[in-house]
Amino acid sequence: MIEQQTLVEIARMVREKEASAEEVLEAHLGRIERENPKLNAFVWVDGEGARAAARAGVDGPLVGVPVTVKDSFDVAGKATACGSRFLLDHIAGRDATAVARLRAAGAILLGKTNTPELLASYETDNFVTGRTVNPWDPERTPGGSSGGEAAAIAAYCSAGGLGSDGGGSIRVPAHFCGIVGFKPTLHRVPATGHFPPMNLPTGLVGSAGPMARTVADARALFEVMAGYDPKDALSTPEPGRQTWRKEWRIGVWPQFYSVPVDPGVAAGVARAAAALESAGFEVEEFRPSGLERAPNVWAFFFGELGQPQTREILGGREGEAHWTATENLRPASMLDPKMVVEQFAARDRMRALFEEQTREARVVLAPVSSIPAFRHRERRWEAGGRSINLFQAMMPATVVNLLGLPALALPAGRSAEGLPVGVQLIGRAFEDELVFEVGRRLEEALGGA
Repeated sequence: MIEQQTLVEIARMVREKEASAEEVLEAHLGRIERENPKLNAFVWVDGEGARAAARAGVDGPLVGVPVTVKDSFDVAGKATACGSRFLLDHIAGRDATAVARLRAAGAILLGKTNTPELLASYETDNFVTGRTVNPWDPERTPGGSSGGEAAAIAAYCSAGGLGSDGGGSIRVPAHFCGIVGFKPTLHRVPATGHFPPMNLPTGLVGSAGPMARTVADARALFEVMAGYDPKDALSTPEPGRQTWRKEWRIGVWPQFYSVPVDPGVAAGVARAAAALESAGFEVEEFRPSGLERAPNVWAFFFGELGQPQTREILGGREGEAHWTATENLRPASMLDPKMVVEQFAARDRMRALFEEQTREARVVLAPVSSIPAFRHRERRWEAGGRSINLFQAMMPATVVNLLGLPALALPAGRSAEGLPVGVQLIGRAFEDELVFEVGRRLEEALGGA
């Protein structure tokens, strides 16, 4: 079936006229019609606009590839609602930069995908579109905040797409749904046209990035969307390409310090480490020092510094908001300027420590989360003989956001319940291409996508 081909293969088929863009599109629209009533992954599907784009046939590296974007990115003429009734009149005047680059590369926009309200939860649910479920088990969440995007891609409704990641929001849904998700170095993919805006200070932990079913597909999307954008104040220039050196090693960080992981997650990391070794990499244990408080500092940036923006949107009507927008909302308080400066300094120290400790262990293999996809509204789990909460379970993801590093999540097996288990490859800042190269070889060693 055409819709189950990889993104790269679809582009090849259309380019070499083995299939038309119209045929590819109709296969995906048919899949959406069959699957979305069960998943509720889409905010809206633009069949008419997609058919017009397929007929127009813009040539490029993604010619004829049907894609989706998370409903936090602007699409001209459509609301960027982020799952919130407070933003239904937030109509975009132009496409977000990353969306425009996808279209210019020949991709065909199918529509926008669901999020928690204001992107503030690891579950995808809201009062506007409702709950999105995990394609592997409808009793479980696909994750958040790019949960609709992950569910659509995992269910073959979309060949790939665009998400954003401020605390694991690309990588956790990828892990929960068995797909690939990439969080680039900060603003390698411009965040222009994302809502809420990814500017200072919250822009220091958030990135826009690709989601797909294979590493090659995610890289193809990344290469189209990445690049400097003068409209993004934090946008970064294209760095030099990285190639693996024989003296470098893979560090294996099996859990975040004393926080235990589910046996299925542990098995996935071990399986990936063995696969990397079989692929010719030198693999060693990685136990960084000095990052123990990284999730707490991340919570300060994402919480204390980020939540005034949420409160401004809600305008004192928190009682009308969905629980996904308010479950982690902290009491409003005056910020101590000295403490703010100290948190920025702590972040910089930790990033320097990571860079120092990864001179030889150039890429780090770690879990994405301590747990596989959880049941809707669950907030505590048993792992390694201990009870852990949501904040603890997501520490392997949030440390990456604080440090602004690139990280690639990809499937590495199943849990005892048959749920997908992913791992992440964490790189040094601006070595995104190196992470993709290791990811490609890991995916191949694990038996392919």
